[in-house]
Amino acid sequence: MDRIAEGNGLTREAAAQTIYDSLGGVPLGRFANTEEIADLVGFLMSDRASAIVGAEYVIDGGTVPTV
Repeated sequence: MDRIAEGNGLTREAAAQTIYDSLGGVPLGRFANTEEIADLVGFLMSDRASAIVGAEYVIDGGTVPTV
């Protein structure tokens, strides 16, 4: 993000918006942060997720439409 901002004379926020726009928008308005991803990984590794098999999880703020 910083490199895009610096290379194009943009603020970090404007660079982020450029990325969101290039993806067709991010409905959540932000990308997932590392803690959110770690929470999912922790859950999936726990006994509480022992019945979950063969699942695919998309953590992208709604960027890729799933139906």
